[in-house]
Amino acid sequence: MHVTSKARSIATATGLLWLAVLPAAPAAPPQYQIYDIGVVAVGDTASQGFGVSHGGVAVGRSLHTGGSQAFTWTLNGGLVGLPNLAGRNYAVSNSANDTGSVVGTAATTAFGSGRLPVIWQNGVVSQLPLPVGETLGDANSVNASTVAVGSVDGGSLQRGVIYSGGSATIITQTTSNGSYFVTAFGINDSGRVVGQGIDPTNAARNVGIVYDIGQSMAFEVGALPGMNGALAFGVSNTGYVVGSSMLNQGSGLPFIWSDQGGIVAIPLATGTSQGSARAVNSAGWVVGNDSSAFSIPFLYDGTATYRLADLIPPNSGWDLSMNTSSSALGISENGIIVGTGVHNGETHAYAMVPASATPTPTPTPTPTSTPTPTPPPTATPSPTPTTTATPTATPTSTPRQAPTPRLRPTPPPRP
Repeated sequence: MHVTSKARSIATATGLLWLAVLPAAPAAPPQYQIYDIGVVAVGDTASQGFGVSHGGVAVGRSLHTGGSQAFTWTLNGGLVGLPNLAGRNYAVSNSANDTGSVVGTAATTAFGSGRLPVIWQNGVVSQLPLPVGETLGDANSVNASTVAVGSVDGGSLQRGVIYSGGSATIITQTTSNGSYFVTAFGINDSGRVVGQGIDPTNAARNVGIVYDIGQSMAFEVGALPGMNGALAFGVSNTGYVVGSSMLNQGSGLPFIWSDQGGIVAIPLATGTSQGSARAVNSAGWVVGNDSSAFSIPFLYDGTATYRLADLIPPNSGWDLSMNTSSSALGISENGIIVGTGVHNGETHAYAMVPASATPTPTPTPTPTSTPTPTPPPTATPSPTPTTTATPTATPTSTPRQAPTPRLRPTPPPRP
């Protein structure tokens, strides 16, 4: 009896050990519907999606000969064009909050000449104030308190700026080695600001710079192995920061950073060699662009990286993998993704809406509440979406070779 009992115990323990080392079953991939945001006016040649608020207000621009018009879009309200600032024919909305404020940039050319920071409130456009002596600026992001961030001036004089309470303040806080903000790309509701910085001891190195409003010093997110710097593009209400890490001005790899975990590489989408994470929500879901010969928008859910082209139905008419125009630049708290793709041969902004509830990773630092959305006025309804196909994921455990960096200029500001 004693021998038999011992044998059973060994067998049971062996079975439990075998079960313990089995890999966990992969989570079901997220399922999406895709909507064509369209263009503001008949005759517009294209549209682009640049972001989405926590509650699902998408923003971007609709282009036509001689100008562009900013817009907002919601699932229930459709597309709403926003008025241009007088004397500025090229406008783009870069960010919205859920209390009715939208910020962006107005310019005299498509390349951003004469650019000015603007805000739309209740459909009315006005210029955001500039610091004394400044004549150029842009606004890239706005939070629930209508505090916006962007930059002023240009070239070697360009500096990050905060627009708040009817005034603009240049971000003067630096990191411990003196790195400073060139431009601020994102701000969350608790006042964490992220962007691009310059290291005065090595101007060739990009600095992914972070500043918490009210603190005396900024800090940087660091770099992935083999790299020496980064660009920080997005920040969530839980403090996640995302962007691209690179060697000097070379091509980069996408990352997610947190206060607890530091900088961590996001696995590249299948068939790509470089990329950049552009936006993140409170659960740590990330969107951005990877690339090889083409631009490949991706979604990272904290476990796996998906090509967006694999999350939409094959008969949707959308091309998100065989062109250089596609992007994913925004993700809402409930997973709505906004970017640009090619739909039936036309470059249009899109919104990808989850078809059903999807599991989310446990968020990390400093959670804050999300404001209740206020939808814009009712406008053109959205087209009916189609069902989604089962995607193929790239697991986080697959190691990937870092690409050979190549020099590239800093991209010009939008519009």
